[in-house]
Amino acid sequence: MKYIIFILCLIAIFLLAYIVSFDRKMVKKKLITIAKIIGIQIILAYIFLHTSLGVTIIGAISKMFEKLLGYANVGIEFVFGGVIESGLASFVILALLPIVFICALLGILQYLKVLPLFVKVMGYLLNKISRLGRLESYSAVSAIVIGMTAVFVSIKDKLPKLNNRQMYSIAACSISTVDLSIVGAYMNMIDPKYVIIAIVLNLFSVFVILSIINPYNPDEDNSALSIQNNPAEKDERGFFEVLADYMMDGFNIILAIIAMLLGFVALIAFLNGIFGAIFGVDFQTILGYLFAPLAFLLGVQWDEAVQFGGLIATKLLSNEFVAMISFIDMEGFSERSIGIISVFLVSFANFGSVGMIIGALKGLCPEQSKVVAGFSMRLLYGATLVSFLSAAVVGLVL
Repeated sequence: MKYIIFILCLIAIFLLAYIVSFDRKMVKKKLITIAKIIGIQIILAYIFLHTSLGVTIIGAISKMFEKLLGYANVGIEFVFGGVIESGLASFVILALLPIVFICALLGILQYLKVLPLFVKVMGYLLNKISRLGRLESYSAVSAIVIGMTAVFVSIKDKLPKLNNRQMYSIAACSISTVDLSIVGAYMNMIDPKYVIIAIVLNLFSVFVILSIINPYNPDEDNSALSIQNNPAEKDERGFFEVLADYMMDGFNIILAIIAMLLGFVALIAFLNGIFGAIFGVDFQTILGYLFAPLAFLLGVQWDEAVQFGGLIATKLLSNEFVAMISFIDMEGFSERSIGIISVFLVSFANFGSVGMIIGALKGLCPEQSKVVAGFSMRLLYGATLVSFLSAAVVGLVL
């Protein structure tokens, strides 16, 4: 039965992407590439979940992050006076504060030029598979390594020269993935193995969706872009300055997340109260019924689909953190549904992320900011389909 559901889900995702395609005739030329990438996703998901090699790799990465979070907790204990040992630590302390330490490590790797080299190598290999263009492939890897909006900073000199289709691809890559600085926060909320699998699958899913919504032949003249920070800036900044900048960036990320959590959690509670008083059913439950068929197509059992549908809506309207908090409080999900839901939640596909991209571009290239604003809804729509595809693959393999 799950194989039939998976095929139906693939058809639904394809059709949903096809109806908003920039060039439907071009999609036919991408079908082989699309099939190849989905095949790779299925193989990778199976290896990670059902082979000793894959389980070992996932376990090793999870333990690495567990160790890193342990080191981060040493700093937290020192600053906050033993709140972890006393059991008084809140979500902000346990899940978010380690972001500062992770950003510090990324700053060291950036200074040592390890990250730029990793981006180049992985971007080159990814382009060999996706055939969507070196620039686009580099952008996808960069979004994971240096962050969603930092991608545009790294290519700011080239932004005015990019056409609308390239801007859509780069923006789609940045919003469909998550960067390494907040991976630890996710792992404090959901099973680490699903976080890792989601990051890998999303990296491929975005090229499947782009091959349908935004198919084109890449401009090789723009393919040799180096996705890294301004060279002049790197030459001028010393080691400790880079380290301090990255740690402050991490702290600013925490402040932004806290602000969004405060606002969105309160707003959802307000809407639940209003709808409950008027209709006798809270806002999230109503949205859950609307999105339940999509949840069922992903492989979630029908008796769990309404709850999952509510999580889909919560993630879209607020962000993945708010949805994860709601997910933590839910009980009774099967192991397969937990895997599907977890993978779906790991991405930046929400209205707030679109706003952040547009805001970042306003300071870098106002003209391109208007371009992205023009297809903002299509951008969020495509990024959500990326999450659906990754979740569907996991649903097939589990």
